Amino acid sequence: MSERAIAGQPAQSPSGLYLEDLHVGQKFTSGDYLMDEARIKSFAAEFDPQPFHLDHAAAKASIFGGLAASGWHTAAVAMRLSVLGGVPLANGIIGLGGELAWPQPTRPGDTLHVESEVLEIVPSRSKPNQALVKMRLTALNQNGETVYTFTPKVLVFKRPVP
Repeated sequence: MSERAIAGQPAQSPSGLYLEDLHVGQKFTSGDYLMDEARIKSFAAEFDPQPFHLDHAAAKASIFGGLAASGWHTAAVAMRLSVLGGVPLANGIIGLGGELAWPQPTRPGDTLHVESEVLEIVPSRSKPNQALVKMRLTALNQNGETVYTFTPKVLVFKRPVP
């Protein structure tokens, strides 16, 4: 059994975290997600129908040297893991863009988890109840190898005044 939280179980209270609960350097770790070959092919067939995501022979002959999940599938899984406990923000993860990379392919049978870190908090000058929070989300496989990084700016709100 993993030492990390099980995906789907909130890492914090059900209400989540607000701006005043966050600090630079704060880290979160999601639960795990198994990348199943059938789901990799299904996602690719619908959203990224390239041969190296769908066919073993074509994938073996490609730069990937074997079947690889679509990077967009990996990104979608990372988002799911983040929402279900990896980044427990009270008002949800409201992204305003960021930098994205896939340093190596995700393979069938990989078990992914996401490690997130608060990098910067920039309070809004015009809206004092919110800030832009720059984060780094890194998806790693069961061997600790990075398969995805995303550095988004996220809109985070202060706790509502009762």
